[in-house]
Amino acid sequence: MALCLVILARSGLAGNGEEWSRQAQVVCVMFAVQLHVCMSMSRDQRLTLAVLLNCLNVTTICFVLQFILLFGGIPYLWRLSGQFCSSAGFGPEYEIIQSLVFLLLATLFSALTGLPWSLYNTFVIEEKHGFNHQTLEFFMKDAIKKFIVTQCILLPVSALLLYIIKIGGDYFFIYAWLFTLVVSLVLVTIYADYIAPLFDKFTPLPEGKLKQEIEVMAKSIDFPLTKVYVVEGSKRSSHSNAYFYGFFKNKRIVLFDTLLEEYSVPNKDNQEESGMEARNEGEGDSEEVKAKVKNKKQGCKNEEVLAVLGHELGHWKLGHTVKNIIISQMNSFLCFFLFAVLIGRRELFAAFGFYDSQPTLIGLLIIFQFIFSPYNEVLSFCLTVLSRRFEFQADAFAKKLGKAKDLYSALIKLNKDNLGFPVSDWLFSTWHYSHPPLLERLQALKNAKQD
Repeated sequence: MALCLVILARSGLAGNGEEWSRQAQVVCVMFAVQLHVCMSMSRDQRLTLAVLLNCLNVTTICFVLQFILLFGGIPYLWRLSGQFCSSAGFGPEYEIIQSLVFLLLATLFSALTGLPWSLYNTFVIEEKHGFNHQTLEFFMKDAIKKFIVTQCILLPVSALLLYIIKIGGDYFFIYAWLFTLVVSLVLVTIYADYIAPLFDKFTPLPEGKLKQEIEVMAKSIDFPLTKVYVVEGSKRSSHSNAYFYGFFKNKRIVLFDTLLEEYSVPNKDNQEESGMEARNEGEGDSEEVKAKVKNKKQGCKNEEVLAVLGHELGHWKLGHTVKNIIISQMNSFLCFFLFAVLIGRRELFAAFGFYDSQPTLIGLLIIFQFIFSPYNEVLSFCLTVLSRRFEFQADAFAKKLGKAKDLYSALIKLNKDNLGFPVSDWLFSTWHYSHPPLLERLQALKNAKQD
């Protein structure tokens, strides 16, 4: 878990302020030139140039991050954490405590540097397209709460993992793997009951036709359903989702309120708005208001919700969840084994600026993030291919339940609600999309829908 934070150090502190200043000036000049050129171009030319410049800017950012890394950002953060420990009376022998301070500083730095981008994404991009429902106060409270919860989980787990590696002897990688397996299962078990409610409100789905039909469908495939919840996701955004969780005979289904027509906040707002228009204008609504309501309508009908759930339950029935867990744990064991082989190599630490010490946490960072980087890319692509296969299989399972027509319309509605673009470049989507593009899924459902 601690390894996920390794990227933060890569964007950590460079040691040369003058060099940073020169880089900032270059970036500003590049931006000014881009703006001046774009203003004199046609719309199509601007679009083409924007794509090219975006690729160039991404390359430039990656180069800057590597440049920071070469300037000793990771060793600097480690030395800084050591200084904090020394001031508190903990010497170099307290490596685990220093590692926790390192993680705390890294996550804090990440939270502060990522905050402007998160604000822009939420209050500019998401707001522009009508997805954002958050206020600034709610956003900041949520961010602080997430940071605190993350530390409460991350720091104890990281401390125990480092301690196990220290005392585990020659076979520490086995104990470390077993520990991470237990932690993963515990977090999956408690997340929906104890962690998620800290951020969202979960209420049982009221008695009615939808709940009865969900229970009947679950029973027909022997899904051990115990409860059905509706989560108030609309207070954040209008994106919709549904999922199930739980082990063995204790399965629960969670529906986002934005997935359901009768719960969707935009639908309720539209009803109120259309009602006001009717009172103001007399008989009926104007064509403009009707069009506005129609365009804003969100969520799926009960039959379509059942089709989406049929897809999700297909993942369970076909064993996709178990297969993903097995693959994940096999990969985790392999990584810990290779870590045990490589951790003693001093040249790895020296290459990252650690000449006099070999901290375990830094070894995890270097090996898992940098040494395994090519392997991680190949593994990510293989998992993406597998995920797409699983999605087609889950759609086929929904077909067998007789939900092809409703799933067809539900996919179109969800794509429209989330402003998805139905056309995708085949090469880009093959590499990046964990779910098949919409048109491919609709084509696979088309025959059954017609039947």
